[in-house]
Amino acid sequence: MLDIYQRLGTHCHETVYTTVTLTHEQRDRGRLKLVGENNEEVRVFLDRGKPLQVGEFLRSECNKIVQVKGAIEEIAHASCDNWEAFSKACYHLGNRHTKIQIGDRWLRIKPDHVLEEMLHLLGLVVTHENAVFVPESGAYSHGHHHHG
Repeated sequence: MLDIYQRLGTHCHETVYTTVTLTHEQRDRGRLKLVGENNEEVRVFLDRGKPLQVGEFLRSECNKIVQVKGAIEEIAHASCDNWEAFSKACYHLGNRHTKIQIGDRWLRIKPDHVLEEMLHLLGLVVTHENAVFVPESGAYSHGHHHHG
C-alpha cells in the first residue's frame, strides 16, 4: 500500500512506479482510496482546495512516484463560430457555477439536458463525447489576492 502526502507538480524526472486514473470529481478531492495501474492500493492524503492536475506527479511515503491520469468520461461538447454567442454561453454557464472546460470557441460540460438546451438556444451545436474532462480551476485557484 502506498500512502501519499506530497505533490511534485507536473514535471518529474524520476521513474514512475504506478499511475492512477481519476475522474474530474476524484481529482477535486483531498482524500482518496484508489488502486494503481499495478493493482497496488494507493491512499491519498492531500490538502483540500487545490485539484490534482492530469499529468501531476505524487510521492509516496516510501519515495515511490505515482502519476495522475485523467479518466475518460461522458461530456457534452458545444461549439460555434460566433464569438458573441460563445461568450454568452460561457457567461451563462459561469453564472450557474457550472464546471466548464474552455477551448477555441468550444466548451465541455458534464451532460445536463437543461444546460445543453440553453447552449443550443444560444446558437451552439451540442454533441456528446467520451473524453478526459479538465474544467477550469477557477479565478482564485492560485491564491486569493486582495486589491485595495
